[in-house]
Amino acid sequence: QVQLVESGGGLVQAGGSLRLSCQASERTYGLNGWFRQAPGKEREFVAATTWRGDNTYYADSVKGRFTISRDNAMNAVYLQMNSLKPEDTAVYYCAAKLSYSSGSYYRDTTYDYWGQGTQVTVSS
Repeated sequence: QVQLVESGGGLVQAGGSLRLSCQASERTYGLNGWFRQAPGKEREFVAATTWRGDNTYYADSVKGRFTISRDNAMNAVYLQMNSLKPEDTAVYYCAAKLSYSSGSYYRDTTYDYWGQGTQVTVSS
């Protein structure tokens, strides 16, 4: 059972930056992703990366502002968020899939394990 723990959320002004971290209890060789859920909305895909980091994927709404990265030696995945907007306000979740080939990285049902979430609030 892989455990995922997110950290790094907080309150930031619009235009600011935050870096989220996801610490895994063991190495995940498949796929790691970030999702978010705003109040009253469904959970949505933000970004994902394969375990080698050779493939990264982003939602159109964050492309060019967010960067996903990983440190396999540390069993960690990061989400650098720049130029934050009020509409980025949400609970952000880290997710992991242990075995992955291709496709469906944007579906939450693809992932096997989830963290508890970290709140990101962007004020205008």
